[in-house]
Amino acid sequence: MQSASLLHLFQLASPSLPIGAYSYSQGLEAAIENGLVKDEASARSWIVDALHHVVAQFEAPILWRLLNAFAERDMDAVSLWTERFIAARDTAEFRAETIQMGYSLSKLAIDLKIADHELLAMLQSQTEVPLPTAIAFASVALDIPSDACVLAMLFSWAENQVLVCVKSVPLGQVAGQRLLLSLRPELEAAARVAQTLPDEELSNWSPGLSLLSMQHEVQYSRLYRS
Repeated sequence: MQSASLLHLFQLASPSLPIGAYSYSQGLEAAIENGLVKDEASARSWIVDALHHVVAQFEAPILWRLLNAFAERDMDAVSLWTERFIAARDTAEFRAETIQMGYSLSKLAIDLKIADHELLAMLQSQTEVPLPTAIAFASVALDIPSDACVLAMLFSWAENQVLVCVKSVPLGQVAGQRLLLSLRPELEAAARVAQTLPDEELSNWSPGLSLLSMQHEVQYSRLYRS
């Protein structure tokens, strides 16, 4: 990868990017509240299961398709996968999360004027912009290789999940870093699945996670918005 693309990737995947990812746990806070995640071992098990059964089976493959659609300037494909991703958000919190972060990243990318008119028109034609669509748009505009973008976004997701565990289980900083380091082969495997999974095998079927998300909506005490 050229140094310019690599630096752009660092910026796009950085947790310091002001899109509010730190304020969401994606159901993990409810799992902690219910005692499903209570130590380093259970935290790793939760993250690995969510990675392979949810993120690698649906969210990352859709990001991969959106990256290809923007790169090929295929407006119909961008609209198709954007709509399908939003339709698959099965709780109010999960839907609000992706729309808020997608809006924030889209606005940032537009304000920075990183895209040509054709790419910009494709983004602005969408009624709502979820996070994968915004990431794909920014990645293509910044000339980031698609495979690197998928891997970076998976790492960013995992890092955020680990940070939730560090703060809320709680785990120590060393345990958090050890956990994140141990996820490297899992993230690489998830990235390979995301790039090869056929359309008919995409699935976000995770009823337990959906129920936890719905419980979180009425959870008495919480730090996160999902």
